[in-house]
Amino acid sequence: MVNISVFGRGNMGKAVGGVFADAGHEVVHFGHDSQVPDDLGQIVILATQYKDMAAVIDAHKEKLKGKIVIDISNPVNFETMDEMLIPAGTSAAEIFADKLPESTVVKAFNTNFFANLTSKKIADQITTTVQIAGDDEKAKATVSQYIKDAGLGVADVGALKRSRELEAMGYLQILLAVREEVTFQGGYAILK
Repeated sequence: MVNISVFGRGNMGKAVGGVFADAGHEVVHFGHDSQVPDDLGQIVILATQYKDMAAVIDAHKEKLKGKIVIDISNPVNFETMDEMLIPAGTSAAEIFADKLPESTVVKAFNTNFFANLTSKKIADQITTTVQIAGDDEKAKATVSQYIKDAGLGVADVGALKRSRELEAMGYLQILLAVREEVTFQGGYAILK
């Protein structure tokens, strides 16, 4: 069992934390008003909105050293739903990795809706698969195993720069749901 720290108490923070709890790990959530201890879990999940993540990273950079940091963000302008909030040719995960050179950043969960993580199914039919990207193979293997232990599938899409495509997929899936082309119980499914 490992300790998991989750920044974010919203639907996604609870759902992603629930995945790790289902795998038998100790999960602690922190919100905006939380006192954050100096000793965070071995894995830290950033589950706040993208616009709030830089402040979380800046406030806790020292505490994040040596940790696996999972970025679940989709850097979308949710006010207009018409643009990404990052420059072309990069990803939120890469930006966070640059801000956290002594941490290991892994991208995961951003192409999953919270309902798919809690039910472990897409459209109540197909096992949910979490797509994951990162430059550290050991960190990806660790996170992947915990996800599998919770009963979900994993698809490793490669290096952290593949987060660019994952974030574009996440954005498109959100748009489809907002336009009611898919439900929040539906979404992307990977068949192996």
